[in-house]
Amino acid sequence: MTPKLFLYFAAAMIFFSSCGSKKGSGGPTDTPTSGTTVISVDETFKPIIESEIAVFESIYPQTGIFVTYGDEVSTLNLLLRDSVRAAVAARPLTARERESFESRKLFPKEVKIATDGVAIIVNRANKDTLFSMQTLREIFTGKVTRWKELNPASKLGDIQVMFDNPNSSTVRLVIDSVCKGETLTERLRSQLLNTDVVGYVTENPNALGIIGVSWVSNRRDTTCMSFLDHVCVAGLSREAVATRSNSYQPYQAYLATGEYPLRRDVYVLVTEPRTGLASGFASFLTSFRGQRIILKSGILPATQAVRIVQLKEK
Repeated sequence: MTPKLFLYFAAAMIFFSSCGSKKGSGGPTDTPTSGTTVISVDETFKPIIESEIAVFESIYPQTGIFVTYGDEVSTLNLLLRDSVRAAVAARPLTARERESFESRKLFPKEVKIATDGVAIIVNRANKDTLFSMQTLREIFTGKVTRWKELNPASKLGDIQVMFDNPNSSTVRLVIDSVCKGETLTERLRSQLLNTDVVGYVTENPNALGIIGVSWVSNRRDTTCMSFLDHVCVAGLSREAVATRSNSYQPYQAYLATGEYPLRRDVYVLVTEPRTGLASGFASFLTSFRGQRIILKSGILPATQAVRIVQLKEK
């Protein structure tokens, strides 16, 4: 058994034991601030949720939150199969999914906790760091395959598009918001994790990566005004031609104003029929402290105010 499978097995055993009864009481063992539970989380949001859990468990030391990270499909399937009582995902439940829960006398709660962005990253040796949404559509659908087609002066070769997982929320956003019904090119390649995508782009000058913003936010920068040093985060434009004046990077301010095109809402979905630890953690995510953690992560909190300051060059 691999270390990862062992951790998942251990977390599952703890979850099922936590669903047992107190001696002689026949009732659940967890409360909003004590006990153990397992949740499923879209891997795109792993950096944020790990920070949230660390603070939550430090405040409530009698809690243990175990997480199964995966792509969007597997994350929501665990919730639908009643294997977990809460999930963090980049979309609310569909009408069909809600009907499935309600048929089992479960009435899920959907709470928006943040607005996230999907970042386009390129190697630092690449001089092309501005893209229009039309250009991205042409790349993702295979109409443009070489960097020279975008910039005749480029010395790079074939564009190597890399994303995390075919079932990920980032790919769904690209299909819905960029390709708008057109089929993705078969030239696209996938890794397993967002960290793998960052590593691939770092090492390959021809690469173009698609990942969640929280994976490239510079955690050493408390102002959230810079990204990781070893990749370039592209600016995106809704205009036909991307320029420095009409392109935006996924900073919090541009997520807030909607000027950054590739943005999406993040939800915590809770299905437990009583107020247990899953509900307690969901409440923490929307609390002042939980929202401050999201604010410092580089994406946009749902309820915490963001101060936007416009700087003018002298």
